[in-house]
Amino acid sequence: MKRIALLGSTGSIGTQTLDVIRKNSSDFKVIALTCGRNISLLKEQIKEFHPELCVTELESDADSLKEEFRDVKFLSGSEGLVYAASETDTDMVVNALMGMRGLEPTYYAINAGKDVALANKETLVAGGEIIMSLVKNSSYTGSSYETEKGRPVRLLPIDSEHSAIFQCLEGNEGRKVKKILLTCSGGPFRGRSLSDLKKVTLSDALKHPKWNMGKKITIDSATLMNKGLEVIEAKWLFNVDADDITVLVHPQSIVHSGVEFMDNSVLTQMGVPDMRIPISLALGYPDRIESGEDELDLFGMSLTFEKPDLETFRCLGLAYEAIKKGGSYPVVMNAANEVLVEKFLNSEISFLDIPETLEKILDEHKGEYNLTLQDVLRIDNETRKSIK
Repeated sequence: MKRIALLGSTGSIGTQTLDVIRKNSSDFKVIALTCGRNISLLKEQIKEFHPELCVTELESDADSLKEEFRDVKFLSGSEGLVYAASETDTDMVVNALMGMRGLEPTYYAINAGKDVALANKETLVAGGEIIMSLVKNSSYTGSSYETEKGRPVRLLPIDSEHSAIFQCLEGNEGRKVKKILLTCSGGPFRGRSLSDLKKVTLSDALKHPKWNMGKKITIDSATLMNKGLEVIEAKWLFNVDADDITVLVHPQSIVHSGVEFMDNSVLTQMGVPDMRIPISLALGYPDRIESGEDELDLFGMSLTFEKPDLETFRCLGLAYEAIKKGGSYPVVMNAANEVLVEKFLNSEISFLDIPETLEKILDEHKGEYNLTLQDVLRIDNETRKSIK
C-alpha cells in the first residue's frame, strides 16, 4: 500500500486526487492532508480518509480542529507544509498547491527521499535548475517498497501535457528527441484579435472551453501564460532546449502532447480532457490504475492543430524569452504574473495590462544566475513587493 501526503487537498487537483484514491482504496493510504481555508471540506476529508496529519493555512484553524479531531496532528503555515512533505512516513508527496508556496515542500520532499507527483508549476518555473539537480542526486527512502530504497527519487508530472510527454518517452530512453510537441486548447479567446482582447471582462476570461480549473490557472490559460509556464516545465523535466519545444493549439484537447524523434516519427498520448487520468498515472506508477474517467470515443471526431498567435497572446512569447535568458528571469516572470493575475481577478487592472506590465518588468530586470533556493525565494518576494 502506497502512503500518500496530499498537499492542497481541497483544490481542484486535490479533490480529483482523492477521487482516484477512493476508487483504488486498497492501494493507497492517505497519511497527510493540507489545505488553505476551506475548512468545511477538509473536515469531510478527514472523516473519510483518516489522515495522521493535517495542515491549515491559519494557526487558528489548526487550533480549532484539534478539539474536534483529537487523534490527528495539526500544524499550520509554510512550516507545516514542509513538515507534511518531508517528515511524514510516506512514499509519495502529491503537490497540488497553487503558487510559489509549492516550491519549498517539493524541495524538502525530494531531499527527504520522497517521490513527488507534481501539479505545482511554480516548482519548476522558478526553481527548475535547483530541483532537477536535487532529483539527480536523490535517494528514495519510501517505507512501503523496501526493495526500491536507494534509487533516485521520481518526479512524476500531473499536468496532462507533461504526463503525455512522459508516457511517450517511456521505453524510448536513449533515443534522441527532435522536438517536444506541447498542445494547448487556445483558451476562451482563441482566434480573437488584440483589439477584441481590449474589451474582455473577468467573466469572459473565466469561461474555459474545456477544463474546469481554479481561477488563477484559468486566467493563465486565457493569456496563454499557462502554456508558457508549461514550456519552462518541459524544458526542465525532459532536459530539452526551449527552441525544441513547439506549442500546438489543439481546441479539442484530446491529444495531450507528444514527442517527435530524430526519424521524424511522432508519438502522442490521447484521452478525454480530465485530470484524473494523469493523476492516476502518477499515483500508480509504474502501474496503471483505474482513473474513474470515461473511455475515449474517436469515431466521428475531428482533430485540428494551429499555430499560436504570439503577437496577440504575448505572454507565451515572454515565457520563451525568460527561459532563454535563464537565471532569475523565470522567477521574476512567474512572481509578477501571479500578482498581476490577482489584480485582474480583483478588477484592479484590465486583461491586457497583464502582458503589457509583465513585458515592462522583464525588460527592466537585471538577471542573477547560479541561484540557491534562498535566492529564488528572495527574488520572488522582491518582485511581488515592487509591483504597485
